[in-house]
Formats: sequence, structure tokens, C-alpha cells
Amino acid sequence: MIALTHAMVLAAGLGTRMRPLTDDRPKPLLELDGRSLLDHALDRLAAAGVTQAVVNAHWRGEQIAIAMARRDHPRIHLQAEETLLETGGGVARALPALGGAPFAVVNGDAFWLDGPTPALARLAAAFDPAEMDALLLMVRTTQVEGVVGKGDFLLDPVGRMRRPKEREIAPYLYAGVQILNPALFEGAPAGAFSLNRLYDRGMESGRLFGLVHDGVWFHLSTPEDLRNAEDTLRAGLTRALF
Repeated sequence: MIALTHAMVLAAGLGTRMRPLTDDRPKPLLELDGRSLLDHALDRLAAAGVTQAVVNAHWRGEQIAIAMARRDHPRIHLQAEETLLETGGGVARALPALGGAPFAVVNGDAFWLDGPTPALARLAAAFDPAEMDALLLMVRTTQVEGVVGKGDFLLDPVGRMRRPKEREIAPYLYAGVQILNPALFEGAPAGAFSLNRLYDRGMESGRLFGLVHDGVWFHLSTPEDLRNAEDTLRAGLTRALF
């Protein structure tokens, strides 16, 4: 178990599949249930005890800067990226501002409803730095509306993760919420790279784990996804999913 005090929200992507909504704004500033996706993520982090958060920005980054200037909690460090560093490169650059202990990383377009215990609290309670380099929140593909493909990962009985083999279907998708150990970045490449490169190394060493979400998660890739999520929330249908 760890105490979460630092986090990063990944908000620098181009959001191309969400066009035309992202033609003039970054995807994390799209609104759902009356607040931006970015504010939802930061609200969850603040409720989990996070006091310092890095938010990276690239596409329409000035809009991210204006939005973050309005927030009082958590304290925001804005990381402007003139060139996209991808997920791994963005987090690697932010490490000096993320402290020396395990920290949370949340995708700027991740939106979820907690189950009986908040998802971030469950992740923090389950994270063991001696055994884990990463603990990812996973969602069952059977609970996701829309196209899920072959899924992302499989879990063994203790939560260790592996990718699906050829012609194998994985029952879990990554939910865009995780806790990472700074040790995961030892020997990481410079510049732009995907966190998937570090996940693969973590799987090889048996230090990449997953925790299955016990609430509701929304797949927000296209404008239709966003409309469906808004309709679901307005109709109160999420209560029937628990």
C-alpha cells in the first residue's frame, strides 16, 4: 500500500478520432456531465490525496494552460511539449516533478465511475513497490460498448499481465489509469516513446500487474462515444450496471 501524493495527466494527444470536436480544442477539454474530461481526472486525483500533478500539453496547449490556471487543487505543473513525446517520453520528462515515490498516471480522456471503493484508492492499496513496476486499472471487454478488437491484456490469478498470443482474445482493456514505480524508467530511451515499451519489459520481469475495475468505465474514442456516454449519464442508467 502506498500514499498517492503525485500524479500526471496525459493531455498532449491530437485526439484525431474525436474530430471534428477536436479541430479547435484538445480532447481532454471536451465536456461530459458538465465538466471537462481533464477536470474530472484531476478531481479524482485530488480526492485520492494527490497534491502535485503534472499536466502535459501540445495540441491547442494554450487552452490547457488557461484551464489549469483556474484550478487550486491539486497544484498543477504544466509541461508544454513543442514536439509530441508520446506517453512514455512525456512521463519520463516529468519524472523530476513527480517525486521519488510511485505516482499515478491518468489519460486525459479517461472517464470512469467508481465502484464501492474509489479506483485510485484500490490501486494505491494494492500497489507493492517491492513486487511491482506498474499496476494498471483494467476493464472487462464484455462491459465496454463499441469496438474492442482482441483486447489488450490477460491476467494470471495474482494479477500479473501478459499480452494475447496470435489468435488469442484478451478479456481486458487498459482503462487509462495506473500507478507507476520510478524504477520502471531505468534505462528508458530518450525522446519520444510509448509506455508500451516499458510495459513489455515489465512483463518480461514479472513486475507488470493489473487490477480489474469494479465500477463503470466509458470508452471515449469518437464523437458518438461521447454522446452515448452523456445520454447514459443523463438517463441514470449507470446504476443498473453495478
